Amino acid sequence: MDNAGPKKRCCESVQSFFTSPKFLIYLGHALSTWGDRMWNFAVAVFLVGLYGNSLLLTAVYGLVVAGSVLLLGAIIGDWVDKNPRLKVAQTSLVVQNCAVILCGILLMVVFQFKEQLAELYNGWVLTCCYILVISIANIANLASTAMSITIQRDWVVVVAGQDSSKLADMNATVRIIDQLTNILAPMLVGQIMAFCSNFIGCGFIVGWNLCSMCLEYCLLWKVYQKTPALAMKAGKKEDYQELQRLNSPKELENGQGPVEGSQLMNETAVVKADSPRKTGCCYQMAEPLRTIRDGWVAYYNQSIFFAGMSLAFLYMTVLGFDCITTGYAYMQGLNGSVLSLLMGASAVSGICGTVAFTWVRKNCGLIRTGFISGVVQLSCLMLCVVSVFAPGSPFDLSVSPFQDIYSHLTGKSSALPEAAYPASMLTIDGQGLLVNSSTVPPAEELPPLQSYMSVSLLFSGVIAARIGLWSFDLTVTQLIQENVIESERGLINGVQNSMNYLLDLLHFIMMRGLLKTIERAG
Repeated sequence: MDNAGPKKRCCESVQSFFTSPKFLIYLGHALSTWGDRMWNFAVAVFLVGLYGNSLLLTAVYGLVVAGSVLLLGAIIGDWVDKNPRLKVAQTSLVVQNCAVILCGILLMVVFQFKEQLAELYNGWVLTCCYILVISIANIANLASTAMSITIQRDWVVVVAGQDSSKLADMNATVRIIDQLTNILAPMLVGQIMAFCSNFIGCGFIVGWNLCSMCLEYCLLWKVYQKTPALAMKAGKKEDYQELQRLNSPKELENGQGPVEGSQLMNETAVVKADSPRKTGCCYQMAEPLRTIRDGWVAYYNQSIFFAGMSLAFLYMTVLGFDCITTGYAYMQGLNGSVLSLLMGASAVSGICGTVAFTWVRKNCGLIRTGFISGVVQLSCLMLCVVSVFAPGSPFDLSVSPFQDIYSHLTGKSSALPEAAYPASMLTIDGQGLLVNSSTVPPAEELPPLQSYMSVSLLFSGVIAARIGLWSFDLTVTQLIQENVIESERGLINGVQNSMNYLLDLLHFIMMRGLLKTIERAG
């Protein structure tokens, strides 16, 4: 009988946690990101398979996605701000999952009847199918961006309330979910596609998104019901609030309260001030452009502008397991098995960074946490710098990367010294793909790499730097959450996404130029 009380309280606390808004957000986010990661992995593979094992469609899809978020990020954020929270979340959820389902069904049709479609109207029907797949997939990505802004940048803040520690814990947990799903979801759908077929893989993703959409919809409704603060959303009423502040001292001096007439006058004044904005066809057509302009201006005027820019610059300078790093690893003699283990170690390192963020923030504060995270990341990346000079490095530093530019400017040509290791190993073809140059013997005739010290130092630095990287990312995220007013959260975060995509594009442009320089130097 004595143990009945503690057991009952324990059961009640467990039940309370699993029915709390915090856990429901975690569960809904896990379902959403699992579907997103499966789709993002599979659609790239599907597009490669559809176009004869070429990366052309995948490259076009990546460019369309990046360009769309870059241009429409502010508009998406403004739409999030101007509409009720539940409506925004439900609309984004339905549009995203329906777009994925429709795109999956279209891909299944193309996989099943590709030969017949290629014969209709000289292949134009098949080309239209490719355009539809990329367009619908892009709509799904835009809806996913709106969903991410709504849940991770707004709902999490409201559920956490005024508790900064609770907000940090929720941000860290959401990021851990992101990293785990980023590893496990592609593994699952990849096994289905490998052992069955792309057609069955498409069907599995369609079925997952259909079931997940219904469950996520119910979870959103539950969170909304359990958190009354979500129903109250601050609007952009600065003018009206300023008029109230100006009128209230005079009314209090005369011993009068705010009368109904004055309130109606203020509201009428606001309505009159806004009325010209609703007239004129040209004005309405230019509204999206004004939203983009106002969004970037508001982002520049924020107190967190430099913090947001520092996060965006990480997208341009970060070393991760992208296509360039993967291609370099293969050139250095690492096989797929070793590379997959390195990616797993990178994910574990990232999770350690998110856990360390909550502990360091609690003991040192948010700003110092960001500074410490940046120092840790830069210190780990010094290993990558050392790898350039280590044995086994393919880079020949005796060749100046500016020699070719100097020759063009002066009109003089000078013979470049021959590299110890052929730098033409890192060259690109007309489609921007990493390939072996024609001056290099075939892969099977290449001599074995004399030393793995360089590539080992490189990936050691990349993996260790994830601790500081993810901790810094969480620091900037929480700074934006805590310092941006509620009525502009969506707009500022939408512009932040645009900035991230812009510098990510610059990252690949810079790498393309670097690889061309290395090719000439070789």
